[in-house]
Amino acid sequence: MRVTSLGFRTDLTLRVLERAEVADRGDHLVIRSPGNPDYWWGNFILLADIPRPGAGQAWLDRFAAEFPEARHIAIGVDTTPDEAVIPAEFAAAGIEPSWETVLVTAEVRPPPHPNPEAEIRPLSTDGDWRQSVDLGIRCFDGAEPTLFLERRAAVRRQLTQAGTGTWFGAFTGGRLLAQLGLFDVGDGLARYQHVETDPEARRQGLAGTLVWHAGRYGTDVLGARTLVIVADTAGEAIRVYRSCGFTPLESQLSFERPPAD
Repeated sequence: MRVTSLGFRTDLTLRVLERAEVADRGDHLVIRSPGNPDYWWGNFILLADIPRPGAGQAWLDRFAAEFPEARHIAIGVDTTPDEAVIPAEFAAAGIEPSWETVLVTAEVRPPPHPNPEAEIRPLSTDGDWRQSVDLGIRCFDGAEPTLFLERRAAVRRQLTQAGTGTWFGAFTGGRLLAQLGLFDVGDGLARYQHVETDPEARRQGLAGTLVWHAGRYGTDVLGARTLVIVADTAGEAIRVYRSCGFTPLESQLSFERPPAD
């Protein structure tokens, strides 16, 4: 299966760099991350098209067969028509559609209100990466298991140590308040990952400042011609990315259901 959407194509490149396994089943891909089975979007199936009417249950059965121990459901769709019909079987199973926007730019510009006080630098020490986990705990308000966040941080650290990209943090008084990653995914593309800001430090220009600094690294150091970022279409973050010069390129549709507990 040839992946055509830029969002999922760069997603898959990152998952492979993280040592995920990708199996091509012809009309869909199976992506598996043995080192982090609780990572929904490291353990999912990617469909070439939206399921035809009446075919939704067959895809739910396929997911269950591929991930028999999974407590979540995560299904991506590579190509999305302007008006997608949500499979009735997905809705009946409590699976919610998620619309995201893939945005691109050749050069990131400063945000309207950059934060001049924060120290922007790569995460490097054991203490930095411990703070990365702690920031994730605060951002998710304890909803994500600590073990999952520790595994996630370990993979991020491995990628940076391999020279694939860098994980940046915004520090104030030595405390990590925001973070994101930017990685080379080939073909002149660099992909942002997981922009997170401490809930008590939002609306201080930290996210926009991080996006800007990382973007300069992407063009100057990684040599990227196009910077790619993905945002919840209805979320607050997309406004920040637009203010830094990103423009929408395509929509991305996925379906997910978190663990019942």
